[in-house]
Amino acid sequence: MDRRSFLASLALAQAPGSFQAAAAKRLITPDPLLPVTGGMGPSNPVTGKKGDLFAKALVFRSGAETLAIVSVDSLGFPSVLGDRARALVKGVAADRILIGATHTHSAPDSYALPDGKGGHTGSLAYMQFVAEQIAAAVNEAVGKLAPAEIRVASGEAKGKIAYNYYAPDLYDRRAGVIQVRGAAGAAPIATLVNYAIHPEVLGSKVGILSPDMVGPLCDQLEASFGGMALFLNGAQGGMITADNRDLQKSRDPLRAYWSDDRTWAECERIGGLLASESLRIIGPAAWQPRPELAVRATRVRFRVESDDMWQVVTNSPLKYPHRASDRTVETQVNWVRLGNAEVLTIPGEALPNIGFFLKRKMKAEHKFLFGLTNDAFGYMLTQVDFDSFPAYRYISRVSLGEMTGEVYIRAALELMR
Repeated sequence: MDRRSFLASLALAQAPGSFQAAAAKRLITPDPLLPVTGGMGPSNPVTGKKGDLFAKALVFRSGAETLAIVSVDSLGFPSVLGDRARALVKGVAADRILIGATHTHSAPDSYALPDGKGGHTGSLAYMQFVAEQIAAAVNEAVGKLAPAEIRVASGEAKGKIAYNYYAPDLYDRRAGVIQVRGAAGAAPIATLVNYAIHPEVLGSKVGILSPDMVGPLCDQLEASFGGMALFLNGAQGGMITADNRDLQKSRDPLRAYWSDDRTWAECERIGGLLASESLRIIGPAAWQPRPELAVRATRVRFRVESDDMWQVVTNSPLKYPHRASDRTVETQVNWVRLGNAEVLTIPGEALPNIGFFLKRKMKAEHKFLFGLTNDAFGYMLTQVDFDSFPAYRYISRVSLGEMTGEVYIRAALELMR
């Protein structure tokens, strides 16, 4: 770049309302491989892997505001680890760093869940490693910030991608997509897909470490658009899961239960279909050269009514911050305005009715919910859903409590105001 071009680029970067972006990623596949977890209970040994696990960072800057969005291939990434990563980041305020888990059920434990024998189910060294790699990815992206533009779209992702295990038709079919490229049509930087789904095609019991269908999703997006692809989950609680049903093999015709196809080929089918649908949805969207960027953050305190969850909080060697006097924990919730998109973070697995309600209250043209972001507090149900029928017994047991969803909704509505 000659001196004149350099000065012009510098002036654009420093101009009021200028917009910059960059992306970076780090490999977090453990070597040697570690057992994988699908939730509370013992981890499962693995004999191999399909695809790799990554921590991916997408950073935006407009004027004095900087936002980092991180996607990590993990079942969940609690704030006690997220805060370790935030402490290592330069150039982004801690409450402007959003760390979301893809929720693959084929990754190592990131909770250090008590094993009931005085120990836990995870590798503390691996958890620290992942936190450090998240910070490294964010720091690299901050160092590469350059003038950029975005386009945003949302719409129904069609086809056999997801379903609700408890009520097949009760799930959010809408995918939100953000694409980023260099200013004036320069090189592609990133594609972000936001969709509510348990990436649980393989599951934790087949002996394979994997990003699950998120891996093929990102591979196809990167091959088609270029740059880096990352996935942020949505309101996928109770139980919005990948539609890997083999409809030719019914387990219980009366209750509409089918056998599952737990193969890598099915990961490729579902991930590839979501990628092609995401590209179809974003295709007609116009590029925005200087989108607005606004970020808000608040702290929300939840009471831990569940004895099982309180045992995790108090006994994990990660030393979760908590207040014993009233059995509460606190976490960060964010609201973001990015061009014609609006984002709310969810610190757990919200049921779809919570997601539908919050999207209805959002004002932007395109509405995004980043589930399992900034924390991983288990399932989040409304009061009327909590322990309301037998299928909800498990998700109620691994929720903080009956009022978790209500507390979160009130905080989210206030934050949007």
